[in-house]
Parts: sequence; C-alpha cells; structure tokens
Amino acid sequence: MADSASNTGSFGTVFTLAAWVLVLALLTWLFGNWEEHRDNPNRALSATGSDVTLQRNRQGHYLADGFINGKRVRFLVDTGATRVALPEAIAERLALPRLARGSAQTAGGDVDTWLTRIDEVRLGSIVLHDVPASINPRMAFDEVLLGMTFLKHLELVQRGDTLTLRQYAPR
Repeated sequence: MADSASNTGSFGTVFTLAAWVLVLALLTWLFGNWEEHRDNPNRALSATGSDVTLQRNRQGHYLADGFINGKRVRFLVDTGATRVALPEAIAERLALPRLARGSAQTAGGDVDTWLTRIDEVRLGSIVLHDVPASINPRMAFDEVLLGMTFLKHLELVQRGDTLTLRQYAPR
C-alpha cells in the first residue's frame, strides 16, 4: 500500500512540474510575441493598393518586414541613408555581388563599403527592381537600411505615429 501511495505522489509531483514548465513556456512565448510587436509593429503590413502604412515603434523608428530577391528581411526606413544599406552578414545570406568598392559617411565615421545592386526590393505592395545598394561590413545589427535609392521613388506622408508610403505611378 505504501508503494501505491508513493507512486501516486511521484506522479502528482511530475504532473505539477510538467504543468509549471508548460505555463512558463507559454508565458515566455506570449511575452516574446508582445515584445516583438512593440519593436516591429509592422510584421503584417497594412497595404491599400499601392500605399503601405507603417506604425512607428516604441523607439520612434519605422521597421517593417519585407523581401530582397524573394528572401525575408527587416527594413529600417532611413531617409538619411543615401542607398539601401545591408550588413555584410545579410548580404552574404542573400548572395549579393560585390560590384565595386565604395565608401559611406555614417554616424560612426567614414567606412569602406561594397556597391551592389538588388534585383528586387519588396515592401508590402511596393516593388522596385534593380535598386542600387551598399554592403557595410561594420553594420552590426539585423536590419537593412531602406535608404534613398528606394525611397526616392515614393511619396512619404507622416501623420502622428504612422508613415504612409505611396509608389509613384510609372511614367
């Protein structure tokens, strides 16, 4: 009889531990999704026709998931960047060619870069082809700077915490 009670107690303890592990895993997942949404509220872009509307994140930036040559990347809208600028690790993952040496003036000073061209950049319903870009070996973050070689083809309208991007009609 003591063995039966001992086995039941062991089962109850294992069940309780499993329940706590499940609850902690669920809370971790929920918190991670909540935090991800605060950092990038534009994972599911709001697009109306050729317009894309972005929500500003808690740091005041406009981040959005998009695609370069069909592969998912995270963009940071940067009107101060002359070109679309990619960290070296992302450029390598995308197999972008290094066409020529270049240089860039960044907040951290002058940096040697590689010039490249991107076949296709897609942000929601906005698609541009043959976009000049640069590969920056000193960029240490996971976002691609969506600079003026992309943005110059768009109309940007900021109202409150939203930024609407509208592609110019082809001429």
